[in-house]
This record gives sequence, C-alpha cells and structure tokens, in this order.
Amino acid sequence: MDLSKIKMVVSDMDGTLLNSNHQVSDQFFDIFKGLKSQGITFVAASGRQYNSIVDKLASIKDDIIVIAENGGFAMKQNTEILATPLDKNHVRDILKTLNEIPNIHPVLCGKHQAYLTGKSNEFVSKLAEYYTEFEIIDDLLAFDSEVIKIAIYHFESSEQYIYPFVKHFEDELKVKVSGENWLDISNINAHKGYALTKVMESYNLKSDEVMVFGDYNNDLEMLALSDFGFAMENAHPNVKKVAKYSTLSNDENGVEHILKMLIK
Repeated sequence: MDLSKIKMVVSDMDGTLLNSNHQVSDQFFDIFKGLKSQGITFVAASGRQYNSIVDKLASIKDDIIVIAENGGFAMKQNTEILATPLDKNHVRDILKTLNEIPNIHPVLCGKHQAYLTGKSNEFVSKLAEYYTEFEIIDDLLAFDSEVIKIAIYHFESSEQYIYPFVKHFEDELKVKVSGENWLDISNINAHKGYALTKVMESYNLKSDEVMVFGDYNNDLEMLALSDFGFAMENAHPNVKKVAKYSTLSNDENGVEHILKMLIK
C-alpha cells in the first residue's frame, strides 16, 4: 500500500474518529501535528451539526475543513464552501409523512442551529450530544427558514422503524440511514460524496491522493471517491463492501492506526 501521494485525509466522526463515548483520542491530536507538518489537509465529514463537529475538534478547527450535515454544509475557517438546502415544498411533504410515523423524533437542521418540538425530554438530552446549538419550537410545519437536512431519530432502529416509511422520497431526495438510530433526508446533492468532490476539485486532487475513513451508509459515496477508503471494523456491511481497505474499530483507534503509517 503506497501512501506517498496522499495529500488529504477525510474522516467520519461517530463510529469512526470518535470512540463509543463520543470522544476524540489525544493520540489523534498528536498525529494531526504530523499531518500538518507534511502538508496533508484534514477533513472532518459528519452527519453532525457544524458547531458540534467544531466543538469536538476545537483545538484544530482553524486548520481543517468541516463537512457537516452529511454534506449539506461545508466550511473552512469562517468561509462557507457549500450549502445545499432542501426545497421548502419538500420540507413540508416530508414533515407530513413523518407525522404519521410513531415513536420518532424529527429535527430540522439549519447551517448553525437545529430545531425540534421538545416533546420528549429523553430525546432532547440525546440530541445535545450531536447538536450543540438547538431551539425548541411549537410546530415544525410552521418553520419557514432554510433547512439543510431533516434528521430523524428512533430509539431502537432507524433502518427498521423509519426507512420503510420514507424510502419513497429516494426518487427526488437523498435518504440515508446514517446510524443505528438516525436517518437523514436532504437535497439529492447533499451527501458527503458530493461535498468531498467539490473539495477535491478545489484542491485539484485525484482519487489516489485522498484517504477516507467511514463506518455507515452515509459514508458510502465519499469512500467510493478514494483509492484509499477504509472501513472501520465496526462498520455496516455495506461500507465493508465499498471500502477497498479496512482498519481496527473506533474503540481501538482504527483511524490513528492507519495515520501512523501515513506520517512515517
């Protein structure tokens, strides 16, 4: 495995760079210094809110690119790279469908703030891990500002209890089971692969110059863009099929394990 051409490293957050306690290891921040010294750009690509990603990577936030909301929004420092919002008619149609699904918790995701109804205190507590900036409102259907993504949570399984009810939107929108409990609906071009393509174009990078790490279905498009795509040991079976390589689990510092080889 010849890593000599790598100029960019792209990593998902939950289930990948973050361990099961949603923490970034101290080891990663030490390795990041090596990446930076070798001129290798780091990209954090997550379904999380922009502010939540930056909060996890606060000490290096000015030196990285952030792809947030599954590719619907991307920033470098204070410069917006892209934003791909949902059409308001789509937002309305999705919310009407979601109103018919039991035991789910929808969230409207803006660029820097999320919106929810607050009907479940248990869910509000859970949301705070992924969305550091959010507001509780009375009626999601009455919300009239820009929506980048609609995230939906189920305490047992998003794939089993949400996806069957919303898969018909796939003809016009991007519908992604993005985690065991989360499903995201966004603009057809709002996915990590589209955002990474734009970033790679701006840096004039080819597939053999980019390394990508992921664990879930929302990582599939960006993994396919790289000659050095790594599936975590804890990855969804779909990810293991697409990724060309594999590494240790997120709790075993699988990302760091490969990056140590890169910076040697």
